Amino acid sequence: MEAQSPQPATAEATAGGNYFVSNYPPFSFWTAEQVSETRAQLAQPPVREAPLGIYCHIPFCRKRCHFCYFKVYTGRNSAEIKAYLETTLAEARLYATQPALRGRKPEFIYFGGGTPSYLSVGQLEHLFAGLQDAFPWDATEEVTFECEPGTLNERKLRFLKEAGVTRLSLGVESFVGEILEQNNRAHGVADIDKAYGLARELGFPQINIDLIAGMLGETDELWQHSVERTLELAPDSVTIYQMEIPFNTTIFRNMRESGAPIAPVADWPTKRRWVGEAFERLESAGYHIGSAYTAVRKAGAPTRFIYRDALWTGADLVGLGVASFSHIGGTHFQNHGDVRAYSSALAGGELPLARALKMTDEERLLRELVLQLKRGQVEVQRFEQRFGVDIRTRFAEVFAGLVAEGLLEIDGGTIRLLRAGLLQVDFLLHRFFLPVHRNAPYV
Repeated sequence: MEAQSPQPATAEATAGGNYFVSNYPPFSFWTAEQVSETRAQLAQPPVREAPLGIYCHIPFCRKRCHFCYFKVYTGRNSAEIKAYLETTLAEARLYATQPALRGRKPEFIYFGGGTPSYLSVGQLEHLFAGLQDAFPWDATEEVTFECEPGTLNERKLRFLKEAGVTRLSLGVESFVGEILEQNNRAHGVADIDKAYGLARELGFPQINIDLIAGMLGETDELWQHSVERTLELAPDSVTIYQMEIPFNTTIFRNMRESGAPIAPVADWPTKRRWVGEAFERLESAGYHIGSAYTAVRKAGAPTRFIYRDALWTGADLVGLGVASFSHIGGTHFQNHGDVRAYSSALAGGELPLARALKMTDEERLLRELVLQLKRGQVEVQRFEQRFGVDIRTRFAEVFAGLVAEGLLEIDGGTIRLLRAGLLQVDFLLHRFFLPVHRNAPYV
């Protein structure tokens, strides 16, 4: 993949590049040289036992969406899928023997992809049982499972419900058939209605609908249609992303081949407006905006995002599967992005680590600050307790600039992004980065 910097905060047109800040420091600073130090850290008991989560990456899909930048494979047969699942379970068992993780129980589990719901019921039964053997789930509060609507049926959904999935996340993206086709989504509108209806009948504690503002072909009228259809279904939560065009997407490849510098999708001001309008409609229907991307219909349990909130406040995470990311005790590390290298390492009895980064105390503070700002507000006291730092003083210049621009307010011990700031938070976060990390390749 090309290593390039994200767009500057002043950019309005959508060009190629990653803008979504999912971690800190940027991935381009993680190195293979630090892997040996990470292995040594895993061989020691934890200094501070934080909440633990498990992420399991299922990289199989029926089709590759034109905007997809994740590690996914299409057209794989059952034997290849079985081999991958066995390798992933071997990885889980190996992690369970590490002193830093031995005996610890996950509080949250997340199945992402790719398309976890691409797996058959039999494959899911084998995967769930194997993971629970390695890391018992009796202390687990949340199990999230991502789904592509067209891969669901009553038997599969019934298994997921009985197996303990608490949040079913439907990758709807749009309720307009033409947009789904233009973006190479595998499902259609009828699949959405059928899957949602079955899931609701089975009584999942939380059903989430994902939308993307600014897909190929999006217009004001079509976006409003998707928002209204979402409101009609009344899911427990809604997640809305603004379309970006990373360098390993089909859209960017087509841009490069045609010589087009600007993506054939809506510009950033339009996407921010669309998300803002959606948030206003959701709020008028009784939803609460919980982050730059999420709205919940009923605040509190069972409508929660434990996975997000725990990670953004320093929890440990074991990432299973090809290209997965982990975070243990202040150290980041990532698995090999090639499934052959990933499988080969585990066949040899080694964790399949490709690159890592042990954070400094300053980087740990910054990581939690930028990620928690994505929720819309941070509490000063929490950072004083964890890091002994008054962030109002430490970042006084950055905060003052955001206040002057009408993007943020400081109310005593609470620092809060206003709606205009929340809608462009991923652009704003770079202002908090250490100088060495600003304008650096993110991936």
